[in-house]
Amino acid sequence: MEVFEAIKTRRSIRSYKNIPVEKEKLLKVLEAARLAPSAVNFQPWTFIVVTDPVVKQKLKASYQSDWFTSAPVIIIACAHPNKAWKKFDGEEYWKVDVAIAMQNLILAAWEEGLGTCWIGAFKEDEAKRVLGIPSDVRIVAMTPLGYPAEEKGPVTNRKPLDEIVRYEHW
Repeated sequence: MEVFEAIKTRRSIRSYKNIPVEKEKLLKVLEAARLAPSAVNFQPWTFIVVTDPVVKQKLKASYQSDWFTSAPVIIIACAHPNKAWKKFDGEEYWKVDVAIAMQNLILAAWEEGLGTCWIGAFKEDEAKRVLGIPSDVRIVAMTPLGYPAEEKGPVTNRKPLDEIVRYEHW
């Protein structure tokens, strides 16, 4: 699958088959995240891969949804704010850096026939407690990962280019 095709066809998946994700595919999507660009190439991220059913069930304290924990894998994308680049005016880039890495991971997963769903609205303190994440580390996003048990059509609810693009000035 070409990158643009993956971008056009990828959808958020909320139903997963009870089929394990092959180690090679898991490593490929993690490698895609590892290769992501980051500000000043600081790479201020850590990814936690959860496959243990007991740990996945405990993660429900942070995001209460059966479909989330039914996926064979959950990936938690963490940032190290103290290890990320800060602009001279204090603007921090750790959220952006990890978001770019997650987008790489999500597109690579789709290319491999795996579904994901970006989870950003979760109880960070609960997830950190369950996973033993240090206090100076932040969770940016989580995603289930697995073979889709649902099919969705193409994305149709995007704004047209002429509504979101300006040339030369506002």
